[in-house]
Amino acid sequence: MRSNSLDIVAATGLAIGGAFGLAGTFVGSDALRETLWTIDGVALVVATALLTMKYQRLGNDCIAAGFLTFLAGESLLLAGNAAGLEASVPSYVGGISLWAAALVLVSAPKTFALWMRLTALVAALLFVVSACMILWGTPLLPTSSPLPAAGYPFLVLTFIGWIWTLLRPVR
Repeated sequence: MRSNSLDIVAATGLAIGGAFGLAGTFVGSDALRETLWTIDGVALVVATALLTMKYQRLGNDCIAAGFLTFLAGESLLLAGNAAGLEASVPSYVGGISLWAAALVLVSAPKTFALWMRLTALVAALLFVVSACMILWGTPLLPTSSPLPAAGYPFLVLTFIGWIWTLLRPVR
């Protein structure tokens, strides 16, 4: 059986979110970064809204709650984009904290492959550490390296796993 059209839309949203999110981290122009991150944020909100509904219908409340929590976190990040890097830090801390909680919720059940759950948990840990550092006074921006930037590749690897899960033939 093939994936349904909403699975394809969700997979496309995850792919756009991952690609544009990473690209926005590495561009030098503020306007281009904010544009890429806005496209990334909208795509991820749509994708995680669809995934919330999918897993709720399947009766997997923990995963559905995780995707809903990710949607809330992404909405906070999206709200801060136009403010610029420094001004977006408060909404950024809230957003990555919710991302971390979401990744744990989605990874708690054994629904997804172990490697996906591990990449999600590594990303969650890196985002929690980043949020705590900011809250405790370390001047980090969303583009700072090694943290929080080290969490983004693990997040995108998790997205790739979710995309693969959505698009693979059902057994």
